[in-house]
Amino acid sequence: MNDKRIMDIELLRGIAVLGVVFHHLQGNLFPGGLAWLGSIAAYGQFWWGVDLFFAISGFVIARSLIPQLRACTSAAQFWQRTRDFWIRRAFRLLPSAWLWLLLMLLASLFLNRSGAFGSLHANLWATVAGLLQFANLRFADSFFHYEYGASFVYWSLSLEEQFYLLLPLLVLLCRKYLAWVLLALVVVQLVSLRSVLLMFIRTDAMALGVLLALWTARASYRHWEPKWLGWHPGLGLLLLILLGLGLGWLATDKFNITHYRVGALAVLCALLVWIASYDRDYLLPRGPLKSLLAWVGSRSYGIYLIHVPVFLLVREAWFRLAPLGTTGLNEQPLLALACALGLLLLLSELNYRVIELPLRNRGVELVRRLGTSRSPVPSTGVTSC
Repeated sequence: MNDKRIMDIELLRGIAVLGVVFHHLQGNLFPGGLAWLGSIAAYGQFWWGVDLFFAISGFVIARSLIPQLRACTSAAQFWQRTRDFWIRRAFRLLPSAWLWLLLMLLASLFLNRSGAFGSLHANLWATVAGLLQFANLRFADSFFHYEYGASFVYWSLSLEEQFYLLLPLLVLLCRKYLAWVLLALVVVQLVSLRSVLLMFIRTDAMALGVLLALWTARASYRHWEPKWLGWHPGLGLLLLILLGLGLGWLATDKFNITHYRVGALAVLCALLVWIASYDRDYLLPRGPLKSLLAWVGSRSYGIYLIHVPVFLLVREAWFRLAPLGTTGLNEQPLLALACALGLLLLLSELNYRVIELPLRNRGVELVRRLGTSRSPVPSTGVTSC
């Protein structure tokens, strides 16, 4: 087991974040909505990208963290490695998250002549929820009741942090029964009637990702490798398209009254992660398209944080700069998209190079220094989570 990045997983990250960005065009970049976006939404929605992120996250975190924790020979060693995991994760995620929370709060105060960023009161409470990692609970409480604020996408980040705060404790308490406990967690959510609260504390996709990571240590994982997808380069792409269409169809409003669709989305997303986990180019042959999507995947965290504030900033800029008598953004969708996507790519690349990568390395270095200050412990060959 190692921490080498899997290109097929990066591919899925790219697909996931593009789906979320597309889903948020309606109502954020185009507040009045566009007819063609509404037509697409009637047949397929793309918010399932969040569940794909959850499944990827569970797999990537667990494949490095759980072998480390299970290799521990004492309680002190276990908590040292848990602390190291939390430190690396904090340095990787929190600086960017806090930066964009602050920028959205400032925008609601100083760059909000159009009202695009919402009220200062809502954004202030949204910032507190994002900082203290209870954004998912506040989002559930606000749903159809009151304004959340511009940083509503932080609900998924808070849910992940809650899950990974508890995962080491599950490993410690459940030991050899961990897989059964996670499986029970998935089954309960699959058959439960999803209230608004349960929609924002859903952990089934993450649990399935962890189960997949546990499975990779068994011989049956290699036995069940879908080698048939390698028989023809178009088979994997066809499967990817069909699964994407199926996920989009399940995510449409016509399934709101059903209680199984979110669990079904989690299972299908985990299926994609399973295929990608072999890193054999089963889903898409190597080439320019895959390289581009993998690049998007490597910047997906920044894109996820930045896309909504960029959409709102473009609306504000249009409100301030467009000549009197000109049409709104809804009447200039191609120009609006070009401006928003160009700014999004620029800011996400800057965020990756200036914030994400340096501070991720800083966290790894801090863990290394902490390691040299204590007695050596057996290594699992994994350096980061």
